[in-house]
Amino acid sequence: MTTAIIGAKLSAHHDHVFLGENHDRNAKRTWIVIAITAAMMVAEIFAGNLYGSMALTADGWHMSTHAAAMLIAALAYMFARRHASNPHFTFGTGKVGDLAGFSSAIVLALIALLIGWESFLRFSTPVEISFHEAILVAVVGLIVNLVCAWLLKDDHSHGHNHGHQHDHHSDLAHGGKDQNLRAAYMHVLADALTSVLAIGALVLGSIYGWLWLDPAIGLVGALVIARWSWGLIRDAGSTLLDYIPDGEDLPAEIRDIIEAEGCEITDLHVWQLGPGHHGAIVSLTGEEPKAPSYYREKLAQIHDLSHVTVEVEPKAA
Repeated sequence: MTTAIIGAKLSAHHDHVFLGENHDRNAKRTWIVIAITAAMMVAEIFAGNLYGSMALTADGWHMSTHAAAMLIAALAYMFARRHASNPHFTFGTGKVGDLAGFSSAIVLALIALLIGWESFLRFSTPVEISFHEAILVAVVGLIVNLVCAWLLKDDHSHGHNHGHQHDHHSDLAHGGKDQNLRAAYMHVLADALTSVLAIGALVLGSIYGWLWLDPAIGLVGALVIARWSWGLIRDAGSTLLDYIPDGEDLPAEIRDIIEAEGCEITDLHVWQLGPGHHGAIVSLTGEEPKAPSYYREKLAQIHDLSHVTVEVEPKAA
């Protein structure tokens, strides 16, 4: 049996930096969003205490939960970059973002539960609402969240560099979904959604006196946020467990290339190493197989295959 490894750290010529194309940009924007959110949080809590407004104070503490959740994302970016070349991480730190995204999704689910529970309690014990003040708070919060959502929008996640030659010293040739950024974006989007729903409920409530509408809209928002949370838990968890979804065409691409050379794949494993980076172990057999370097060159055309182990064995007579 002959084995060739593409991108493995068998010498000083290869590393395992699989952080994705926009890792540092996303990290910087996450810190900016945390700063904006924290400043808004402090301003609302200070103003609420100064003017005796419970609406301002409550919204300020609500924003603190999202700031704390986004801090998970920011620290994950920092940890992944700092330990990117640490040999103790066998396949690099590209999955740290997925772990952070999974954790943030759980926090998002807890926030949905808290919103739902608070809304349920308000059906039985309605709270007097200062409509004009609450509407102002919701509008300001919505503006802040829209700015933060724009900063966190992953506008390069679908870019693929087809046919590139694998450069393992740079992560700039790879796109891919950043679950860490997605988690931070979901937190901001959830806050924006609650602001939009709250504005609608408060406006109608101020006109018609419908106090029940506020908790009813709260339950709707909690269900939507819970659904987002589940989607993020499912996607990030699948990556952490090396699950290949049905829509992933990478295994089929590998099979097509190898089988076109008259060989048979006897064992194939594909998994994600980080945003836009995948690893694979390919065992193949053939009547007169060529050297592993030959198949390495053939597989190099696959855009996000960054770390490959090729095993070649002639067919038994």
